[in-house]
Amino acid sequence: MNQYKPRILVAKPGLDGHDRGVKVVARALRDAGMEVIYTGLRQTPEMIVEAALQEDVDAIGLSILSGAHMPLMARIMDLLAENEMTDIPVFLGGIVPNDDIPALETMGVQGIFGPGANMNEIVDFIWGRVRSRE
Repeated sequence: MNQYKPRILVAKPGLDGHDRGVKVVARALRDAGMEVIYTGLRQTPEMIVEAALQEDVDAIGLSILSGAHMPLMARIMDLLAENEMTDIPVFLGGIVPNDDIPALETMGVQGIFGPGANMNEIVDFIWGRVRSRE
């Protein structure tokens, strides 16, 4: 029996060089039975969306600790829309002030996870979003 194995792209947009958190999340998603494509550090929004398109992913996870989450996420969400990929759930981890959350949600970011987020919560969130795409 083939079990559904969603493909999740995780990336570090911008100039942020801290990748421990994204690697922990990537490992948790793999351990939960997902295929994870990690594009690495210092990715441009264009590189991330192109990788998501080429890899035919079921969800996109981004980690931003630099404080540049608003312009980076705006560009990524615009590029997803331009490529007719708005059905792909996007989640964000990192340092995000509470005041920015409503604007990110309005852009289309479906999940926002701060420092110390529970891995089970992230995994459950992803499974909940990708199962609806099966």
